[in-house]
Amino acid sequence: MTLRVSLLASAVGLSIAVPAPAQDASLAADSKAFGARDAVIEPALSADGTRVIYVTPGSGRKSIAVVGNLSSGHFTQVVGSEGNPDILRWCNFASTTRVVCRITGNTMKSIAAEPIGFSRLVALNYDGSNPKMLGQTDSFYDARIRQFDASVVDWLDGAGNKILLQRDYVPEEGKIGTHLVRTKNGLGVDRVDVTSLSSDNVETPRDVASDYMSDGRGNVRLMQVAGTVTPSGGMLSGQIKYLYRTPGSHDWQTLTEAKYDEFEALAVDAESNQLYALKKKDGRFALYGIKLDGTLSEHLIASNPLVDIDDVVRFGRGQRVIGYTYAEERRVVVYFDPEFKALSEALSKVLPHLPLVDFVDSSRDGRKLLIHAGSDSDPGRYFLFDRDAKTLTPAMIDRPELEGRTLASVKSVTVQAPDGASIPAYLTLPPNKDPKKLPTIIVPHGGPSARDYWGFDWLAQFLAARGYAVLQPEYRGSAGFGDAWLNKNGFKNWRTSIADVTASAKWLASQGIADPQRTAILGWSYGGYAALQSAATEPSLYKAAVAIAPVTDLAMLKMDYHDFTNRNLVEQEIGTGPHVADGSPLRHASEIRVPVLLAHGDLDSNVRIAHSLKMEAALKSAGKDVKLMTFSGLDHQLDDSDARSQMLLAIGEFLDRAIGH
Repeated sequence: MTLRVSLLASAVGLSIAVPAPAQDASLAADSKAFGARDAVIEPALSADGTRVIYVTPGSGRKSIAVVGNLSSGHFTQVVGSEGNPDILRWCNFASTTRVVCRITGNTMKSIAAEPIGFSRLVALNYDGSNPKMLGQTDSFYDARIRQFDASVVDWLDGAGNKILLQRDYVPEEGKIGTHLVRTKNGLGVDRVDVTSLSSDNVETPRDVASDYMSDGRGNVRLMQVAGTVTPSGGMLSGQIKYLYRTPGSHDWQTLTEAKYDEFEALAVDAESNQLYALKKKDGRFALYGIKLDGTLSEHLIASNPLVDIDDVVRFGRGQRVIGYTYAEERRVVVYFDPEFKALSEALSKVLPHLPLVDFVDSSRDGRKLLIHAGSDSDPGRYFLFDRDAKTLTPAMIDRPELEGRTLASVKSVTVQAPDGASIPAYLTLPPNKDPKKLPTIIVPHGGPSARDYWGFDWLAQFLAARGYAVLQPEYRGSAGFGDAWLNKNGFKNWRTSIADVTASAKWLASQGIADPQRTAILGWSYGGYAALQSAATEPSLYKAAVAIAPVTDLAMLKMDYHDFTNRNLVEQEIGTGPHVADGSPLRHASEIRVPVLLAHGDLDSNVRIAHSLKMEAALKSAGKDVKLMTFSGLDHQLDDSDARSQMLLAIGEFLDRAIGH
């Protein structure tokens, strides 16, 4: 892993002025503008609210951390990563002089010579000097690979110089001729000085521990223990045990034990001494409060008859819980804190065209707030709100390359499936075009146990800018709508998922919006799988298929995880039986009649590039029209502005040839 440190290399402006592009921009211009990554990634405020830090893309796959003084408007670069393979994900203020940054990446350092992910935490000064790794240092004698070295459990007050870290301790083996052998094994918690790296042990490392949670006030209150198939450990079983502490106690007590997809601990709230957790109610996740006083008394806080409650909203670093979220047609935040409810309503009136308002971060005293606001046709922008002065000041823009463009509106629609099911979907129509007989792209989401949300989507917006109608169906197999809609998942019950995608394409044509002779399908990850499987099972419905990082063979997907601890979970998710072969587009390449464009990063650890390589070979062997784009050194997300632009350019040219625009 390489880390490039810049010593106040240059100033970066608070906002970036970009000339407004013409609305009839060329494909090359559209590809570059929409392929650019967000200019502001994971922003955070300092404890006193005077500074902001965020990650911004450099050229290509580079990433740079920027610290800005919100009073003077002076912004400076702190640290950067080359993206080969290290990627700078986020930075946050640990003290008045130090920041902590997360670096991740994929490497081929594994027994099977397959890509494997890693992450590291580093602390450094505001000017990028004195960088220090926060996890345990690697040793030649390490008994196992340390993929993830450490994570922050509690930022404490942000004014001192210490944080709570959970660290992965790896013992040494085979070290001969010395008694200085590391024996600690597993996940522990330390209170660490981010300058000197001196530390005090808070939780002894345990090889059974998989996560810890604090109450935001420096007290570790929850421990998660991942169950294994055998008592000796190894493969995960999917069962998780939760242990908790009462205030002031050092003794662990059992909270509950449940499957990973039936219970999720979200936050420990010190003020009310309760755990906020998601539990199933009538087949959907509901929000419960569970008292951590020894009684474990619980009460229902919120449920929704249509969708899952999916998260809580917290005020500042690890402070009190102020609301919860869910998403029906649009994402909704419900504030049970009256002050924030009133503030949210007031901001909605001030920013009427930016209805998606989030409180991103706050100063420690809560008087200064960093706010993000966006919409379907606005990628979003950040504001600093001073609660004392009652001022709302523009700060940063998410996608300056798109400033001045007329972006497409997104509306929720309902598709009626042949079996009577009502399939929710998002329809994006090209601006300033009559929505009749349009060339159309069906875009099933990845996952499959995921979902789309109303808001800005750079891929859908690119397609709309090129003149295509875009439909994103929330097929059965999508998460967030309850167990019945999840329908096990889109692998085991792929026929239902793909049938819903098919029904969506036919429905849009029946509405007169889509031209059935000019319809293509495009997807990423499981969405790429759905694109290929749809092309194989509905060979006359689409005129082209684009698959980015697709799963192409379900048996191969199971083998991809054979040497990992989640092997059994993946095998359970995919299952066994005829659907494994029937649901693998690789085995039905000869049935695909349309041209296919594939794209894949060669360090993808989510879906191995072998899936695309074998699909390309099978299609060529069957005499089909296929092109594969490979991106060296990139993972599943293709976090590289140049690579994304190249991919969009190829997609645009491919679709132009297949269905026009």
